[in-house]
Amino acid sequence: MRVNVINNSENPLPKYESEYAAGLDLRASFKYITPENPLKLYGEGEIVFAGEHHAKTMLRLEPGSRAIIPTDMFVSIPSGHFAAIYPRSGLSIKKGLGLCNSVGVIDADYRGNIGIPVINNGLETIWIEDGERIAQLILQPYITVDWNQVTSLDETKRGEGGFNSTGTK
Repeated sequence: MRVNVINNSENPLPKYESEYAAGLDLRASFKYITPENPLKLYGEGEIVFAGEHHAKTMLRLEPGSRAIIPTDMFVSIPSGHFAAIYPRSGLSIKKGLGLCNSVGVIDADYRGNIGIPVINNGLETIWIEDGERIAQLILQPYITVDWNQVTSLDETKRGEGGFNSTGTK
């Protein structure tokens, strides 16, 4: 499927990193982050700009802190589809980097900068470098709902059984 994209970052377009990968890896872009245009950061952390001690701009994110990391990518998702943003499994287990909303949803009518809402769920400081792969995007179709309001539902064996009602083994 062809998808229109504007790439205002200095990163390559997202690509599949293996033959059977479902997700396209998205990269952090700190290109437009300045003291006058700061990163949205919630909790402890900071942007360390490239310069004398660092070759690239980096984000320091302390445990429990959150940030919206721009990708500087803009997409036109085809009608009947949405883009789902998922964490990268390696960063999640090794560093504790997750998404604040578990899975991000980008609707087909959104045309803004794709931002990745990350959280440090780990026990140590996480450093995210400009250009680092931080999340993955999967384009998915969806079905819209037309509600049919009724007064009762069909019976099932489970019925109203909730959390753990079917057991663990």
